[in-house]
Amino acid sequence: MARTLRPGQRAQLFIVDVATGESTLVTESHDLLFEAPNWTPDGQWLIVNGDGGLFRISPKGGALESIDLGGVTELNNDHVLSPDGTTVYVSSDDGHLYAIALDGPPNPRRVSNDRGPAFRYYLHGVSPDGTQLAYIGLEFLSPDAVRTNVFTIPTAGGADVQLTNEDAPHDGSEFSPDGKWIYFNSERGSTEPGHAQLFRMSVDGEDIEQLTFDERVNWFPHLNPAGDTMAYISYPPGTLGHPADLDVIIRIADPNGADARDLVHLFGGQGTLNVNSWDPTGTKLAYVAYPVD
Repeated sequence: MARTLRPGQRAQLFIVDVATGESTLVTESHDLLFEAPNWTPDGQWLIVNGDGGLFRISPKGGALESIDLGGVTELNNDHVLSPDGTTVYVSSDDGHLYAIALDGPPNPRRVSNDRGPAFRYYLHGVSPDGTQLAYIGLEFLSPDAVRTNVFTIPTAGGADVQLTNEDAPHDGSEFSPDGKWIYFNSERGSTEPGHAQLFRMSVDGEDIEQLTFDERVNWFPHLNPAGDTMAYISYPPGTLGHPADLDVIIRIADPNGADARDLVHLFGGQGTLNVNSWDPTGTKLAYVAYPVD
């Protein structure tokens, strides 16, 4: 079931100038809890999810417009656009990935394989050549035990390739703009439950490097189109998972995790920065805050 706003809560879509730190409000809603903004490659639209569907809005503001999904319903907030902007790839709460056309009839196509009810797909990235999706495979080992690891699958459909094979949680897998790396967050470097940090590895799953080493809990690394700046969301120490409704920080750093600085302090968390929300110029980020009156 899709998340809803708490009494007195708003969803606010902002664009922040990374150089100045100045945020501009695009739209807000007291009714629809929308999440996870990303830009179309031409910069003309922002796409968000909400109430199990997708919506688009001009970065200049206006009304949220519903996107025809061709009957695919109950989406979660994991959606990415093909490099040419003609297709949106989405995760559904049925555990599968779908490709939906944006430049004509939606013609939804399931990309993921049927691996049974104990396996679910959570999408996070598409390769710069548009041929591969990076996703998190969630495997139910028992009613009380799950494993989350990084996988890839061809956008045309095909065999799943598992890149990590650890008990430690993994999430937020996303390709670098040059296609050489997959960035992700994980607890694999910590003995403290919930203490996720940022990592990257080569696209074949080798050469895993830890990028952040601080006391906060860091999630969802996103590189700008030039690949020279990384944005991510930073939770308070001791946070388990990536929950909603906390005081969080959007930080930026270089692609190696160095020179990190705070960009935006806000009340948010889940839904704020789940997908890559850099604009095509690499100078602005879109994000969602969830203040409570």
